[in-house]
Amino acid sequence: MDEKLVKTYVPMTETAFYILLSLVQPKHGYAITDSVKKMTKDRIILGPGTIYGSLSKMKKDQLITIIQEESNRKIYQITNLGKEVLEVEKKRIEELYQNSRGGK
Repeated sequence: MDEKLVKTYVPMTETAFYILLSLVQPKHGYAITDSVKKMTKDRIILGPGTIYGSLSKMKKDQLITIIQEESNRKIYQITNLGKEVLEVEKKRIEELYQNSRGGK
């Protein structure tokens, strides 16, 4: 795994975390936005600038890839590298949670 890339993304913003998490299954931009909105019970609502800026950066960093284009919609999916980075972040969050509960 690219340690420099991990340091860029971990700790991860909530936006990045939820975008990557939602892309375990292929989705287009609006479906990602909808998925994040549902997962966070409307707490995080991604605007077009946020979602497409994040997708562009993640694609450049090879965390996600475009697997299909249909009309004007691009279908994105997390890559193996993206899954590795997401797993590192999940472990970090789990550690925070366990420590907040007294290390149990």
